[in-house]
Amino acid sequence: MTKAFPPVAKASAFKGGDFSPRGLARIASNHPVPACFAISLFFFMGVEYTLKMVPSSSPPKDFGFLLTENIHGFLRARPDFNSFLAALNTVFVGMQTVYIVWVLLVEGRPRATIAALFMFTCRGVMGYFTQLPLPHEFLSSGADFPVGNVSFFLFFSGHVAGAVIASLDMRRMRRCWLALLFDHLNALQALRLLATRGHYTIDLAVGLAAGFFFDMLAGKYEDWKSHTVP
Repeated sequence: MTKAFPPVAKASAFKGGDFSPRGLARIASNHPVPACFAISLFFFMGVEYTLKMVPSSSPPKDFGFLLTENIHGFLRARPDFNSFLAALNTVFVGMQTVYIVWVLLVEGRPRATIAALFMFTCRGVMGYFTQLPLPHEFLSSGADFPVGNVSFFLFFSGHVAGAVIASLDMRRMRRCWLALLFDHLNALQALRLLATRGHYTIDLAVGLAAGFFFDMLAGKYEDWKSHTVP
């Protein structure tokens, strides 16, 4: 005996495929986010077919590097201040680690730890298979984490992803002010990483998405275990 599927609700905005100007306007008003993505699809299709590729003899082109060019020059002229910011960033990474370990060992909530383990494992695998070149303008510092810049350029940014995982856990526990603090520190961290050429823009963007994805994956894992473990 086959199980009947529940009826699928009709999307009222589409009205049986009404793609007249009035119908499209109604769809856009009822679904503004997908409508914006549809417009951006056509825009970036045009960009894709008109953008000139970077020659193989040239360094990668990174728009984030262009936006932070003045900050990069400021830090290059002040290596001590650059190391000071690197030390502060290392403290922030320590804050992420302490929080994630705390909620596991003290509060007995493993989701953030599971998410971090998933994330860093995936980052290690992807970083091994695709290693981006070191930017020529990279500003190193002995105070940065990891010390000595070991595996510093693995794709994607574990700095950003770890902060997102911690922030999401804080929001679940209604620690909104602490989550907001972490979000602001994460934004400053991303700005510093761009200015020092510590990561490419794509590393930071994927790191942000990875934090959300692996937190969701850890939640799915917890749900699965709650149904399978007696």
